[in-house]
Amino acid sequence: MHMDAFLWMFLPVFVAGGSALLSFYIMQAKMEVALAKERESLAEARATITSQKVTMEERIKATEEAAKRRSLDEFMQDFRVEERSYVRESKSLTASRKTMVMQERLFFRNIPLSNWIEHDMLVEEGNDLDQLPMPSAFATSTIATTERLPLSKFLDDVKIPRETPQPSGALIAARIPAFGAQ
Repeated sequence: MHMDAFLWMFLPVFVAGGSALLSFYIMQAKMEVALAKERESLAEARATITSQKVTMEERIKATEEAAKRRSLDEFMQDFRVEERSYVRESKSLTASRKTMVMQERLFFRNIPLSNWIEHDMLVEEGNDLDQLPMPSAFATSTIATTERLPLSKFLDDVKIPRETPQPSGALIAARIPAFGAQ
């Protein structure tokens, strides 16, 4: 009977211990499931925060670039180029030449940033051989064979083309004085 009494006395203790162990393992599993769900929601929240952070950084960079682009466009609109042009004619005894001179200058608002820069473009180039006298006074064969004329008489006979006045927009009025007495 001893054994039977011990069995009835310790049987409820064993059942209670087994129930405690079973409830402990069940609660442990529930806690692990709850912890896994919390970790999953925390990972989703971190991913969302990271993606929002990246998106926000990209938006900030795009906004900064747009502001820089806008300010650079406004700055570049303050630059302008002023242009002017005129025709320059240069004539000599043997040739005539027309060039178009285009001048440019860079401005920032109303402040000039550079001096005038000239670009010459050849418009017309020709020989004025019909204006020259046929017998040249400086050829050796002509001087030896014909009678000698005084230089002033020769200059009165030769028509020297005069330069036409340049437009008022010209910077430098280049005039070539005529050779001889006037």
